[in-house]
Amino acid sequence: MAYTTYRYQAEAIVREYLLSDPFIPYTSVLTGLFMCKMVFILFSQAYDLTGFLSYLYFKDYTSLTKIQQLEWNNRGMSNVHAIFITIMSVYFVFFSELFSEDHAKGLITFRNSNLSTFTLGVSVGYFSSDLAMIFWLYPSLGGLEYVVHHILSLCAISYSMLTGEGQLYTYMVMISETTTPGINLRWYLDTAGMKRSNAYLVNGVIMFVAWLAVRIILFLYLFYHVYLHYDEVMQMHVIGYLIVFVVPSALAIMNVMWFGKILKGLRKTLAKRQ
Repeated sequence: MAYTTYRYQAEAIVREYLLSDPFIPYTSVLTGLFMCKMVFILFSQAYDLTGFLSYLYFKDYTSLTKIQQLEWNNRGMSNVHAIFITIMSVYFVFFSELFSEDHAKGLITFRNSNLSTFTLGVSVGYFSSDLAMIFWLYPSLGGLEYVVHHILSLCAISYSMLTGEGQLYTYMVMISETTTPGINLRWYLDTAGMKRSNAYLVNGVIMFVAWLAVRIILFLYLFYHVYLHYDEVMQMHVIGYLIVFVVPSALAIMNVMWFGKILKGLRKTLAKRQ
């Protein structure tokens, strides 16, 4: 009886607070921050979740420097977010009726839902947490390009979350997080001294293909989609209009530059195998 009462109370809280329109942005951001905290530190530094798992499966984890251990754990947090946002982004862009061309529900640039807004809020929480860590340990966790990437992402996602504008394009860009686990795995293998392993080579090939698909080709499709729906984009607020053009364009340039580095690294790895 007591269990049923508590369950009803929990459902009421979720329905009246967490899923109430005015509170969605705030609760979703807090959820994102909380998830990052839970993944990065479960109980204390000695029981860090990703660190504990790393100790079980990578015996030399304790021999890493404090900065390396911190980055190791930070990338574990990054993987969790990447998997979450990739699944949600693919769902909204390709499977949800919310942004379907056949679904007559107003202008596509203004379509949003409680779930789509909440998901963006979780990402705002993650990027805020990760950016804070980058600044705190700068430049150990990433240089200027990471700072620019995170600030651009935060601006675009926050605006889309708070206004409900351009969420489709935000999710198209967020699909690029598909490549994050591969990037992190490459760092793990390098740190573990496995640069000459088959896993490192396979990871490089997969990264090349994934990067080409979601950070080059998909961005071209995004720009084409904006072109087809330019009249709808024009009806957005001037800030949203600028974000739709400036942020993806800046990220696309960075993606091409990074893609060149990936291609160069893959060629170098393949040359050593011959």
